[in-house]
Parts: sequence; structure tokens; C-alpha cells
Amino acid sequence: MPHPIRVVVATPLPDDLFAWMCDKVPAGVEVVREPSLLPPQRWAADFSGDPHFVRSSLDQSRFESLVDTADVLYGIPDVSPAALARTVAHNARLRWVQAMAAGGGSQVRDANLPHDALQRVAFTTSAGVHASLLAEFALFGVLAGAKDLPRLRRQQDQRLWSGRWPMRALCDLTVLVVGMGHIGHKTAELLQRNGIRVVGVTRDGRPRPDAAETVPLAELTTAARRADALVNTLPATDTTEGLIDAEVLGALRPGATVVSVGRGSVIDEDALVRAIRSGTVGAAVLDVFSTEPLPEDSPLWTMPEVIVSPHTAANSPHEEALIAQLFVDNLERFVAGRPLRNRVDTVTFV
Repeated sequence: MPHPIRVVVATPLPDDLFAWMCDKVPAGVEVVREPSLLPPQRWAADFSGDPHFVRSSLDQSRFESLVDTADVLYGIPDVSPAALARTVAHNARLRWVQAMAAGGGSQVRDANLPHDALQRVAFTTSAGVHASLLAEFALFGVLAGAKDLPRLRRQQDQRLWSGRWPMRALCDLTVLVVGMGHIGHKTAELLQRNGIRVVGVTRDGRPRPDAAETVPLAELTTAARRADALVNTLPATDTTEGLIDAEVLGALRPGATVVSVGRGSVIDEDALVRAIRSGTVGAAVLDVFSTEPLPEDSPLWTMPEVIVSPHTAANSPHEEALIAQLFVDNLERFVAGRPLRNRVDTVTFV
């Protein structure tokens, strides 16, 4: 590859982080961006930017011309699979794209790139950057269910001082963590440190130190029969869509808690609504949904057993810096010809 290696910033990036990145990249690398061509951020790590931002025809041509000069893209242009497909098709020198999302593999999948492009261009994600925050949210969800938060909210709204009832102790809980990647690993560690018994679900079911027990995905429904709570940490793939369905939800212990911090498409939302109405699921704490924003007519909005979080559990003031640090580490690997961290498997797109 001719030098210098050209990194084009294709996503909103604060000035201080851009300056930091320019200072930290290896010799022989140039980092370029044009802030006026990128949407303003509404909050930290707002990689999509203000939805009201629209480029003129001239500016759109300038933006496409810029990303078409990249050997490496920092961010998927406009967080759009279609824009990614256009860029890959028009930029023969492109060799690597860093996605901002931990589940960036789904964006690559949705770009429907041809086989030769998938062989030519490496794709990496920010997996691991968000794991600790999502694990904390998962613990919050499990606690909300164990300590009867829906009932407490309902009784407070009614100003009802009821008789006492026994709340569940964490040491008596078995929690099924579905998916033991970065998020699942951190979730299992945090749950175990709080005295909760964790059963991890992986493709092969091999034993792991971060879970008391591990079962293969084929035994998910059987394992659900022993679970007081289920935590979804899985990415969106063809094989995970609707995986947590009516059968799995129906197998959970009565009044179980469902927490979702992976991707919303993993849970059959219609089946979840039915399970909540029947009492099979006593609490659902959800950060992700099949359709986002969650449609106004979704029954999940008004169900007292449900806590709706607008896909914000992973957001923090540190997110952008952590992704930039991960990228610079990977850039050093890229220059040295070493394997990249978090590379997307272009067969399974995880």
C-alpha cells in the first residue's frame, strides 16, 4: 500500500479527540476530516448526528470524494449500509473500516457487499468498549425484577401502603446470560460478584470461568426452565433473529425478569408482550428494540412491568475516547501487518 496511509474520519468526532488521534497515529499515517461535511452531535458519542442535517448536492459530492480517498475509514459514512456499499464500490484503495457500534457487523451485513469486497476490506467494531456499562444496566435490570420495582412503582402511584412481602435475595437467583461475548462476559462477572448464579449460553457450551455453568445454544429452552431472569447480550445476525421466542419465554420460571442489552431483534417482542400479560414474565428491562425508535403504538410503552430505555445504556462521556484508543491500537496493528482486534467475521457478521 502506498504511503502515507490515509485515514478519513467519516463520523462526527470532537476536536480534542481528533487532535489526540493525529498525535497518536503511527508514522506514515495521515488523518483527515472535514467537520463542515459531518452532522453536529447532539450528545456524546452521537455518531449519527443531528437528523436535520442535510448536505447540499455539492457538499454530498465533496463528502463522497473525500471518503473515496481513504485507505482506512474511521466510521461508516452516515452510519448507513447503503453509503458503505457505495463507498466500497467506488474506492478501490479502501482496506479497512472501523465501525463505531459494538454490533457493527449487522451494518456490514446489510450493505450486501460482494464477496470480493468482503475479501478486500477488513471491518472492525467497537466491541468491548461498551461492555462494562451494559453489564451495569443488566445488573440494574435483574435487581429491578428481584426487588419488585414494577409493584413498587404501581403501589407508589396508587399511594398504597400494602402488607409486607418477601423480596427475592440475589444469592437465590439463577440468571441465564444468553451470549458470552464481551458484554456477556462482563455481565456474568458482575452478577457473580453479587452472589448470583450465572448460567451462560454459548454456541458450543464449553465451560467458562465467568459462569457457574455453560450450556450450548441448542439447550436454551431447557436451561430457561431453571432461570429466574434472562439477559440478552447477543448481536443481530440471521441466526439470532427471534431466537428468544414464545417457547423460551414460556419456559422461564413464573414471574421471571427479562433484560435486553444486545440487539432488539433477538427477542420476539410480540411473544414478550404475551408473556408479560400472562404473568410468565414479571418484569422486562429493555434498552434495545426490534424497531428504533420504539413505535408510539407499541404496548411496551404502557405496560407497568416494562422499563423502556431509549438505547442509551451504553452511552457515557468516555465512549468516544475509548473507541479512539481502540482504533489507534488497531491502526498500529494494521501498519505492522498484525491481526486486527474485533474483526467482523464476514460469514456470520459478528
